[in-house]
Amino acid sequence: MKTGLTLEFYKYQGTGNDFVMVDNRKDTFPKENTDLVKFLCDRRFGIGADGLILLEYDNLSDFKMVYYNSDGNTSTMCGNGGRCLVAFARDLDIIKDKTTFNAIDGLHHASINKDVVALQMIDVDLIQKKDKYSFLDTGSPHHVQIVANVASLDVKKEGAKLRYGLYGESGSNINFVTPLADDTFEVRTYERGVEDETLSCGTGVTAVALAMHKQKKAISNTVKIKARGGDLTISFEQNGSGYKKVFLKGPAQKVFKGEIAC
Repeated sequence: MKTGLTLEFYKYQGTGNDFVMVDNRKDTFPKENTDLVKFLCDRRFGIGADGLILLEYDNLSDFKMVYYNSDGNTSTMCGNGGRCLVAFARDLDIIKDKTTFNAIDGLHHASINKDVVALQMIDVDLIQKKDKYSFLDTGSPHHVQIVANVASLDVKKEGAKLRYGLYGESGSNINFVTPLADDTFEVRTYERGVEDETLSCGTGVTAVALAMHKQKKAISNTVKIKARGGDLTISFEQNGSGYKKVFLKGPAQKVFKGEIAC
């Protein structure tokens, strides 16, 4: 890239879902430059990440989250990215242990204790149950499908088939699930915009937890998820046919800080 920009950035990860973080409170980042975002997320020529997140001023809350997928385009809500942004805001001394921030799907409440962030997700009113899968929106659209042995599945191949074949160009994230024991599930996710499997997906594991509870595969209102990048916990309350007070909880950590000429 030849933009003449030297960018200060931070790298954060939440259960292996990694993000380039930029403090954009002075509004200096060229937000329409999708090629720049794509370059920064490139694992060979740039920094490398599943997505890029801008932290910005907001009139309604402590800060605003602007999220880009690694393809350079802005996207819907990212749960692990939101948790990492809370840790970033704490590290910048913007917040202490609690916060409210604004994102594309509205205001989110969160708390942080050391490296563990609990993020409130949006309420979910509708879960569509099909013959072989469920579909719901947890801030991003998610397909949830039970498979016998998710560990051996070719997630990129099978996820791409469903992402394009079933949902078209706009697509959906695809989650494959194997029930374990005691309200615990193993999950692997193909993410649109990344167009590959990621080690973890926050909105995805949230969707899995709610879909499994709706199908009575989970009994408790607290569900444990084993993603490839680590363990996450989702808690919730039933609200008629839907769910409220949905919280995604897990670790979020700073990896490093740097500068890049681009």
